[in-house]
Amino acid sequence: MSETSRIIQCPTCKTSSIWSTQNPSRPFCSERCKLIDLGAWANEEHQIVGDANYEGVNSDDLS
Repeated sequence: MSETSRIIQCPTCKTSSIWSTQNPSRPFCSERCKLIDLGAWANEEHQIVGDANYEGVNSDDLS
């Protein structure tokens, strides 16, 4: 392991993983964990909290 490699925790399964170009699925430990996370976003299990002032506003309303 090089000096610039870091050990991180996979956001999905919490196992240790090396953050490097050798891991194309980073920050996940594997493609499987990456796809599990993508599925959670698609099922709206994850969300980014927005500003309450813009709730229910469509992009057409902003122009």
